Amino acid sequence: MYRLFLLLFLPGFLFTEIYVDVRTPNEFQEESIIYSINIEWQKILEIKAVAAKDEDIYLFCRSGNRSEKAKAILEEAGYKKVNNIGGFEEAQAFIKARSHISEN
Repeated sequence: MYRLFLLLFLPGFLFTEIYVDVRTPNEFQEESIIYSINIEWQKILEIKAVAAKDEDIYLFCRSGNRSEKAKAILEEAGYKKVNNIGGFEEAQAFIKARSHISEN
């Protein structure tokens, strides 16, 4: 389900890194970051539809607290490359730098 979304709306995106916004769907609808998908932190194990346990996963939320909880859940489930990239602003800068997106 999520991969289809990425393929349709993010052409050219390489699936070597997966950016997951763990905020609520309402928060994600209000403001989101390009190249990110939304899986609320309590449902983070749904990531199995998107990522293998050895893929690079980058989590973020508003402040970094929920993404830290999601990281712990994923690590307990056997995911090996899970990173909490913090709050929304930090994630925006991180993803922009990693994807070489320039602002217009």
